[in-house]
Amino acid sequence: MKLKKIFSLCLAGALALSASGCVNQHPEQNTDDVSDEVRIVATSPAAVDICDRLELDLVGVCSSTLSTIPERYQNVTTVGTAMSPDLEILKSLNPDYVLSPNSLQSDLQPKYASIGVNSLFLNLRSVEGMYASIEGLGEKFGREEQAQALVDEYEQFMEEYRSQNEGKESPTVLVLMGLPGSYIVATESSYVGNLVKLAGGINVYGDGDGQEFLTANTEDMKTKEPDIILRAAHALPDDVVEMFKEEFETNDIWKHFEAVQEGRVYDLPYELFGMSAKFNYPDALEVLQPLLYGEE
Repeated sequence: MKLKKIFSLCLAGALALSASGCVNQHPEQNTDDVSDEVRIVATSPAAVDICDRLELDLVGVCSSTLSTIPERYQNVTTVGTAMSPDLEILKSLNPDYVLSPNSLQSDLQPKYASIGVNSLFLNLRSVEGMYASIEGLGEKFGREEQAQALVDEYEQFMEEYRSQNEGKESPTVLVLMGLPGSYIVATESSYVGNLVKLAGGINVYGDGDGQEFLTANTEDMKTKEPDIILRAAHALPDDVVEMFKEEFETNDIWKHFEAVQEGRVYDLPYELFGMSAKFNYPDALEVLQPLLYGEE
């Protein structure tokens, strides 16, 4: 299957064997992990949701003020936030595997290795990557049937979604990711950029040569002359909305963008356009539909 091929690329270096530093790029070959006794910790809300859909038990989950932990994990030990899991608690749980997003791999993998735990890093930078990761986890932990049902659901949705835009002209899009006081460009390689691509938009900065985000000045952005400008928040969405509002009102160059002149600048809802792929991507694509193609 196509997604299976993607999986080997998306999760290259996924299984970090902390003792030796070896990398297993074919986790489906590890049949010893199929037992229900395997101890798994998921350190991000997206990873927890995937485990829930795959009907996997967990011995540890992340804490989050923005996401709801599935009911089946309500009494499971919390291990801290996605970006800063508590290593002492993690080690005490004696996990066979810790699951985290690969966007945090460079920071977290050495920390996991330092406490001697194996780690799997899931590609949550795109919807396709998420489902490829789901397939791989399904094979590794004996949840092939659940994984296949999720993949089938995804492929059916995307087939129906794309059909509604057949024959329509694809708009060019500038995607800005904001933090209070600053912002950067989101490319196709970011999750927000991936959603725009799935919706049929053309990112004016392309895939950024694999980089999720780029630093670019407004003069360079003006040369791209996007049809549409989308603004998203990395954190503190209310503050970011105010920051963007002030930036677009006080920085004179924005007034020369055709998208600004024609009112095609939109703030994306934070709960749908975050940093990691989630199962609410259909809602995000439905939000993008009228923004990219207009109301029908």
